[in-house]
Amino acid sequence: MKVTVERAQLLKSLGHVHRVVERRNTIPILGNVLVRAENAKLSLKATDLDLEVTETLPAETATAGSTTVPAHMFYDIVRKLPDGSQIVLEADGDRAVLAIRAGRSRFTLQTLPENDFPDLAAGDMSHSFSLAAKDVKRLIDRTQFAISTEETRYYLNGIYLHAAGTAKAATLRGVATDGHRLAQLDLVQPKGAEGMPGVIVPRKTVGEVQRLIEDTDAEMTIELSQAKIRFTIGNVVLTSKLIDGTFPDYGRVIPQGNDKELVVDKKDFENAVDRVSTISSERGRAVKLSLSPGKLVLSVTNPDSGSATEELEVEYASDALDIGFNSRYLLDIAAQIEGDVATLKLADPGSPTLVQDRDDKSALYVLMPMRV
Repeated sequence: MKVTVERAQLLKSLGHVHRVVERRNTIPILGNVLVRAENAKLSLKATDLDLEVTETLPAETATAGSTTVPAHMFYDIVRKLPDGSQIVLEADGDRAVLAIRAGRSRFTLQTLPENDFPDLAAGDMSHSFSLAAKDVKRLIDRTQFAISTEETRYYLNGIYLHAAGTAKAATLRGVATDGHRLAQLDLVQPKGAEGMPGVIVPRKTVGEVQRLIEDTDAEMTIELSQAKIRFTIGNVVLTSKLIDGTFPDYGRVIPQGNDKELVVDKKDFENAVDRVSTISSERGRAVKLSLSPGKLVLSVTNPDSGSATEELEVEYASDALDIGFNSRYLLDIAAQIEGDVATLKLADPGSPTLVQDRDDKSALYVLMPMRV
């Protein structure tokens, strides 16, 4: 194999694929990236057996061929080579090394045979549809924070992607929850998503897809089956296994009858929560919301360090109510509200609260209260 490639392009592509490779690997081949040169193209592929990323870039291929090299070391070498340099990659079939040349620099890396490299063969995909990359990014951005990190409830370790809505207003919905809070976002259902199976896309996959979206004007193609999902954007193809589990009936926790409505300026509310929570302890991050007509008092009491209160003018016309929330969770949800005004629908101190952007109802958030 002999191929010449431009450093900036190789670095960008390696940046996409090497992230999939785990730093500590018990299986040596999984620490490598597969490099294949053919037809004036260089393709790079990495996998952790659950997730596989392939990217193709233009190159001058003098001799076609393929091999695998340590992913992180290859990335570091390319990163440190001078900007604008042309990189020559050369592998001789008889010796198990890849030579990397650029200007006066020369490296040789140990290789492992391509035949050992696993292929995450996707099989047949039952559904395929296209979405604007900015919509995929928005769906991930607005729900990702609520993904559970508890390994025992593995079926919550991802975003549940499924067809929802009504026949008149069919949607593609993403939902994530960790049992304390829930995030849901609806997009207009794209053509081809009708009747798709509900799938749970793993946390790591979600993070990688989010990072791959550099051009929000691009189109992204999503193909899926019961067991796998594939995202294609530009020259990058990401294939992933799905979480094999049943996502809970999240509809049951979305409150329907919360009749007390609180309307707040999102920025003022966020800043006030942030300020008073400075006092809260790491263990109990509770902030108390005391509501009365037209007024909200936020307070935190920490027996070890002191107390804090702040008063806000709000739109609220129901009975007085005291309710507590985890301040970190409140801030996470406030950060997702895209508009200037947020609406909180409350019932009582022990029931979940519904939070939405006043002017955009495509996303909703549910937050469980804390005892204060």
